[in-house]
Amino acid sequence: MKANQMLNEIKTLLNIDVKLMEQKLENGTVVSAEAFEKDNEIFIVTDDEKVAMPVGEYILEDGRLLVVEAEGVIADVREVSDEVPAKEEEETEDLEEEKKEEEKMADVADWEGMEKRIQNLEDAIASLKGDKVEAEDKEEEKMEDVKEELSAVKPIKHNPEASTPQKKQVQFAKGQFNTTLDRVLSKLNK
Repeated sequence: MKANQMLNEIKTLLNIDVKLMEQKLENGTVVSAEAFEKDNEIFIVTDDEKVAMPVGEYILEDGRLLVVEAEGVIADVREVSDEVPAKEEEETEDLEEEKKEEEKMADVADWEGMEKRIQNLEDAIASLKGDKVEAEDKEEEKMEDVKEELSAVKPIKHNPEASTPQKKQVQFAKGQFNTTLDRVLSKLNK
């Protein structure tokens, strides 16, 4: 159900004749509201339906400023004048001064914290350097131990004249039974 149809049904049920006012924005967009006053609903009129007006500030064709702070609800309608920007400028100047003061306070707090952080970093660097020196010392000690072990090992010399253990001679097929063929061949070969 479209918004227009729903509004028409509500009007007929309540027997209320609600007339919506329409106005154009500076860019030509048509908007409608019951009355262009604070806390009234406002819609953008399209071909098919009405869409709630998004949050923002809009200038009407007649030069008034329309402020929407909640979607579809008018927060304020006022004449555009030099006073409004002046108020905004004063507010921005106040905000800038507050920011500067906060930055100064943050700077002081940051320096106090920074000194502690710098000290912690220096301590960490010193401990890392100490660990590195210890690791290098351990490596040097290991290298010295390896060199000592290598120098303690006697070199191997080849001696070709050294006595070699005697090899046992193996005789094959001793004590084995002779077959008939073996006996015949042994008698022939005698």
